[in-house]
Amino acid sequence: MERTDFKRIHLIATGGSIMHNLALALHDQGIKVTGSDDEIYEPAKSRLAAAGILPAEEGWFPEKLNDRPDAVILGMHARPDNPELQRANELHIPVYSFPEFIYELSKNKQRIVIGGSHGKTSITSIIMHVLKHCGRLFDYAVGAQIEGFDRMVKLTEEAPIIIIEGDEYLSDPIKRVPKFHLYHHHIGVISGISWDHINVFPDPDVYRDQFRIFAEMTPKAGTLIYDQDDVQVQLVAVPRNPADVNYIGYGVHPHSIRNGKTILHTKKEGDVEIQLFGEHNLRNINAAREVCKKIGIKAHDFYEALKTFKGAAKRLERLGESDSSVLFRDFAHAPSKVKATTEAVKAQYPQRKLVACVELHTFSSLNKNFLPQYAGALDKADVPIVFFSPKTIEHKRMEMLSGDELRAAFGNPHLQVFTDSNTLLEHLTGMEWQNANLLLMSSGTYNNLDLETLKKAVL
Repeated sequence: MERTDFKRIHLIATGGSIMHNLALALHDQGIKVTGSDDEIYEPAKSRLAAAGILPAEEGWFPEKLNDRPDAVILGMHARPDNPELQRANELHIPVYSFPEFIYELSKNKQRIVIGGSHGKTSITSIIMHVLKHCGRLFDYAVGAQIEGFDRMVKLTEEAPIIIIEGDEYLSDPIKRVPKFHLYHHHIGVISGISWDHINVFPDPDVYRDQFRIFAEMTPKAGTLIYDQDDVQVQLVAVPRNPADVNYIGYGVHPHSIRNGKTILHTKKEGDVEIQLFGEHNLRNINAAREVCKKIGIKAHDFYEALKTFKGAAKRLERLGESDSSVLFRDFAHAPSKVKATTEAVKAQYPQRKLVACVELHTFSSLNKNFLPQYAGALDKADVPIVFFSPKTIEHKRMEMLSGDELRAAFGNPHLQVFTDSNTLLEHLTGMEWQNANLLLMSSGTYNNLDLETLKKAVL
């Protein structure tokens, strides 16, 4: 089906982070968009309302399908027995998952897919920032809000390339195939492999196998760019036939740290001061650089653009700064991300005390079988803290955790454990913050922790 054949599209679970961005992108292209969801939160609610495509009421309404839209896009949040999905099947309306639909609309483009357990959003957003800086025309689908971009999805007729953050999580509740298998990349990236999503991939080998499949999907004359130092990646990014596929390994970008600033060392551009820091980001920069090189971006333009890149939202985001303290927020919640982020902040400010706090919020992170993966993750913190909400555990119908179990899993006898956000706030605001940094890591909100009060106390 050609893009021009899509006149009307209905989205099931339109309130999701990426789904509402897709709805807005399609609306921008003049397509009539309808949708439904049983819960729509901010900022999706206001953004959909501003575009005039917010559902009149929350819930599922099979009758919305009676005027037969050209396609239905099924969000991951919907259940397999969704009444609107059943109606779409009865009426033989084509149903796509998010990645299937992105592929459908980008068949005539060069597709660049960034995969990996960690670093995906950062690598994708560096590439987007560089391409925008260079005035290049491109489409994209990324999993976070990026500075300088109104949307997380852009789909146009004109752009010759599309940059896609390739999540390994499932594409939809029916087919249950990893998203990044469905984009059919020309250029693929694997930034690192560290077991995650235990509810879907209960075994680390099964999880790693999804990346092997992705690597083997690289087509003839295609390119696979991978972290050459990652032991798990080495097991899947094995060059099968280098004559067919271009394999490019990368490591940490040469650099030094001076007065809390990271300086890149380059062959032709000399020293380049950047706003990112941490070994993981120095790998992400090299991954993005290799992608940009493949699509014709000159080294000078890459580094020039990189100087102004502040990072993706909630990726080592500075919530505030004083002469002697910085308050960081990071999306890190998986063990490898928590470890990399904690180590990055300590390495950047070795003379300052580091208070590192992680919220266990996801199914994997609260699972007793998975918890030992966090061993050593907070070792670089001077004050290691773990927070979890007992309500979240009850809601997910999981076994309650104890402080001793968490200290054993993290391998850290000094670990402090909190289960109430007010108690945590009281503890943090009562600390001495002279020459100390605070790092908050979570994909949640610490049960709506009052960040403004915390900011005033720390800074």
